Amino acid sequence: MNATAAQQHEVLVLGAGYAGLSAAIQLAARTRKRGNLRVTLVNSYDTFTERLRLHMTATGQETAEMNIPELLDGTGAGFVRGWVTAVDPEAKTVRIDDDRVLRYDTLVYGLGSIANTTAVPGVDDHAYTLNSPEDAALLADRLTRLDGGTVVVGGSGLTGVEAAAEIAERHPELQVVLLGRQEPGASMHPKAKAHLDSALARLGVRVRSGVEVAKVLPDSVELADGSSIPAAAVLWTSGTRVSPLAGAAGLTVDERGRVVTDSALRSVSHPDVYAVGDAAAIRQGYGVMHGTCQGGMPTGVHAALSILRVLAGKEPKPFRFGYYHTPVSLGRNDAVVQFTHPDDSPRWIVLTGKRAAKYKETVTAAPWPTFARMKKMPASGAFWPHGGRYTRIRSASDPAAAGRPRPARLPAVPHPALLRRLPPPRHRRRRRGRGPGRLAQVVGG
Repeated sequence: MNATAAQQHEVLVLGAGYAGLSAAIQLAARTRKRGNLRVTLVNSYDTFTERLRLHMTATGQETAEMNIPELLDGTGAGFVRGWVTAVDPEAKTVRIDDDRVLRYDTLVYGLGSIANTTAVPGVDDHAYTLNSPEDAALLADRLTRLDGGTVVVGGSGLTGVEAAAEIAERHPELQVVLLGRQEPGASMHPKAKAHLDSALARLGVRVRSGVEVAKVLPDSVELADGSSIPAAAVLWTSGTRVSPLAGAAGLTVDERGRVVTDSALRSVSHPDVYAVGDAAAIRQGYGVMHGTCQGGMPTGVHAALSILRVLAGKEPKPFRFGYYHTPVSLGRNDAVVQFTHPDDSPRWIVLTGKRAAKYKETVTAAPWPTFARMKKMPASGAFWPHGGRYTRIRSASDPAAAGRPRPARLPAVPHPALLRRLPPPRHRRRRRGRGPGRLAQVVGG
C-alpha cells in the first residue's frame, strides 16, 4: 500500500437507494479534488431502483434503466456490486457475498426496507411483493396470464392504494380487492380522501377495511373473522421490515431493527457508523421519521455533511426535517396530492385529478436529475424544509440542547405552474409561507 492510500479516509456506503446514493454523491463531489477521502458505494444491483414506480413495473409498464456506475463516473467514487452479508463494527469491516471483505473508517448504513412477509403465515410462499423490479416483474407476468379472477392487495396504505389502482386500470378484466385494517387515505383531509375513494370506486376496486389477514393460501386469503376471499394472485404491501444485519452486528437498534441515531445521524452505540433512510430510527420533535423518498434523500445529504464536519474537527449540526406533501397516483391520469404540516398531518390544501397526476410524475422523476445536479453542484442538494417548531427537540435538563430553531428553508415546488392556477379559498387570505408553493422541493416524495 502506498503512502497516499494509507492516508486516505475510507468511507463505505451500503445501499444505493434514495438515501445511500445521496450520501455517496455528496461525499465524492465535495472531496474529489482533495485526494484524502475515498468513497465506495456497495449495492446489490448496478441499476437504481425507482421504488416510486414499482407499481407501474408490476403492471408491465416500461420504465427507464438508470445505471449507477455511469452516474458516479467523474465523481471519484468507487462502486462494488454485491450483497452485504455481515458488518463488523469492531473490526470496521463489511463482508460482501461471504467471500470479500471491505474495510472502512466511516460507514454509512443505508440498507433499506422491504415488505414484511413474515408476520402472516403463507405470505412468504404465496404472495407477490414490490421489493424489487424483479419481484414486480413476476407479478406483471402473472397478471398477463390471467383471463379473469380476483387479485387481492393486502395492505390499505398508500403503496397498496397505488398498486390497486394501477392493476385495476391496466387489467379491467380482473376484480381487484384492497384489504386493510384502516380505510384507504384515513390520515388525509376529507377532500383528499373523498377523491381517493371516488377514484377507487371508478376503477372498480373493491375496498374492505377493518379486516385482518390471518393466512395466505395458494388460491385464497383467509381473514381473521373466519371468512375467505378467492385469489388468483395476492400482492402484499402491509408493513415493512429492515435487514437484521445492524442488530446482528451489535449496533443499537429499535424494536423494528432500525439503527438508533443521534441528532447528527450517527449510531448512538458506534459513532463512526451513520444510518440513513429507512434503515435509521431518526427522532424529530414530532416522533420518529417514517421512510419516504422526500425524507430519505435529505438524510443521505446530511450524513455526508456531518462526516465532513467531523473530519474537519467541527461539531456536526443536528438533522431536522419536516414533511410537506403526500402524492398518491390513482392510475396514469389521476392522482391526489395531500399537502402536509411538517409532522405529516394534513393541511387543507389538496390537488386532485390531472394536475395532481402531473405533480406526482414530476416528483417521481425528480431524484435522478437531482443526483446528476449534485455531482456538479453538491450544495444544490442541501436544501429541504426543516420543519420549524414541529421538529425541535427539547431536553428536560437543557431546553436549548437541540439549538434554536432555524427558519425552514422552503424552495419552490417542482412544477410551480401547477399551483399558480390553484385559487385561494374564498373569504380567507393565504398567509405568507402557508401555501403549497413553499412546501415542496426538488428531491421528490
